[in-house]
Amino acid sequence: AVGTAMIFGLVALMFLDTSINMAMQPFKMLVGDMVNEKQKGLAYSIQSFLCNAGSLIGYLFPFIFTFIGISNTADKGTVPDSVIYSFYIGAAILILCVIYTTVKVKEMKEKADFISLLKHAPKVFWTVGLVQFFCWAAFMYMWTYTNGAIAATVWGTTDVQSAGYQEAGNWVGVLFAVQAIGSVIWAVILPLFKARKQAYALSLVLGGIGFISTLFFHNEYLLFISYLLIGCAWAAMLAMPFTILTNSVSGKNMGAYLGLFNGTICVPQIAAALVGGGLLHLVGGHQVNMLVLAGVLLIAGAVCVYFIKETMAHHEA
Repeated sequence: AVGTAMIFGLVALMFLDTSINMAMQPFKMLVGDMVNEKQKGLAYSIQSFLCNAGSLIGYLFPFIFTFIGISNTADKGTVPDSVIYSFYIGAAILILCVIYTTVKVKEMKEKADFISLLKHAPKVFWTVGLVQFFCWAAFMYMWTYTNGAIAATVWGTTDVQSAGYQEAGNWVGVLFAVQAIGSVIWAVILPLFKARKQAYALSLVLGGIGFISTLFFHNEYLLFISYLLIGCAWAAMLAMPFTILTNSVSGKNMGAYLGLFNGTICVPQIAAALVGGGLLHLVGGHQVNMLVLAGVLLIAGAVCVYFIKETMAHHEA
């Protein structure tokens, strides 16, 4: 029964992740196609701002539903109503926003052979991809292990059926909302930096410090500091790579390259998931140590930022 439930959960997660990527990633490509060079940094920062504003609302849904009296507990093997309603509302919002954007935005594209594009990809495609690998692996561990880590360090429980664990789950939603707030604020600040790589690296270091600090904070409110810092890294991850990459590729291939670049988001998460169980065993089975590992990965990503050599491609009018 456990095996069947796990397989069903994995398949459902695969479809969820695939559908979200197919719905959202083309819009990142459209930004590169539709704005000029001077506007790209600001455009991606605005996109980052809007993504995180939506995340803020989504993360708060279970907490709000519990506050107004919707059940946050459930029988063994079932999901609380507060979580179910959050997914329903989130799906409805996603569908409506995708439909609105599809209708309102005029797409400009050109067919391209993706194998040839990869062969002739600028070096910056691969160096930014290296940074992406560390960043997205780190956030994969955040999404996987935050709930268990916070339940153990703050609520003192590892029993997933306990009320404390459920309270921790609600609080994780609040922490992710705090992360979104940090991202929104940092997305406004990022365009003010003149040195793009330094801003990128600084953001990742701040996020790394945020992850590592979760090992030392045992009060739920002190964790606000951790997740505000993590939000800085998230804002940079949503804006900086696309700005750097779109500056280095020609306009006619920009959308295709951004589509291929989505692999630098998916592959690290797959790799992190495959080795995550083994790494958890190596760090003593304590989930909070996986968050510390996530911090180390972000700092490694910050170091790799300095391997990036930004270039400017010739863009056709």
